[in-house]
Amino acid sequence: MTGWFSSRHQHEAGPRSGFGSYGAIILAPLILLVAIAVRLTSRGPVLYWSDRVGQQNRIFRMPKFRTMKVETPSLATHLLSNPDAYLTPVGGFLRRSSLDELPQLWSILRGHMSFGGPRPALFNQDDLITLRTANGVHRATPGLTGWAQVNGRDDLSIPEKVKLDVEYISRRSLWMDVRILMLTLLRATNGEGVSH
Repeated sequence: MTGWFSSRHQHEAGPRSGFGSYGAIILAPLILLVAIAVRLTSRGPVLYWSDRVGQQNRIFRMPKFRTMKVETPSLATHLLSNPDAYLTPVGGFLRRSSLDELPQLWSILRGHMSFGGPRPALFNQDDLITLRTANGVHRATPGLTGWAQVNGRDDLSIPEKVKLDVEYISRRSLWMDVRILMLTLLRATNGEGVSH
C-alpha cells in the first residue's frame, strides 16, 4: 500500500526512484548549503541516522541533517525534558523549515520511503507503532511528508496522527499527494505545527 509517488510493491522502485533522483538533482545546491551550515556550527557528523519503522514494521536507517547535539538521548523530541537545550545553533531553523528532512531523498531512492505517506515512527515509539498496526497503517510505505504533517504535525496527539494516517490511506490519490507536497512547502515556510 503506497502513495502515487511510490511504486506498488517495495521491490519495484521505478517511479519512486525517478522522482527521488530528480529531487536530489534539483535540490543539490540547497542540500550542500545546509550540510556546510551544520558542519560549521556544531561538532559531530552532518547527518544523523535513526532507526525507523517502515512498511510492514520493518526497521530501516533514515538520514536527517543533524539538528541536535551529539549527546542528545535517542528519544522522540517531545519526550526530552528540555528539547531546546539540545538544539544546535541552526537546528531550530532547520526543523521549522523542514530542511533537516532533505537527506530522506536517499531513503526514497532506496525504496524505504515515498514522497507521501505516514511519517516513519522511531523504533522505540511503541504507542504509535501499536496503534498504527491495529489500524493497518503499517502496511503503507512511510512518506517524506504526510497528511498528519500538514494538519498539525507536532501539535497532534498520537490518536489524532493515526486517524489522519488512516484517512490518507483511504483517500490517497495523485491529487492528494500533490496537495500534501504543496501544503508541506507552505507549512515549512512559516514553521506551523513544529514545537521544537
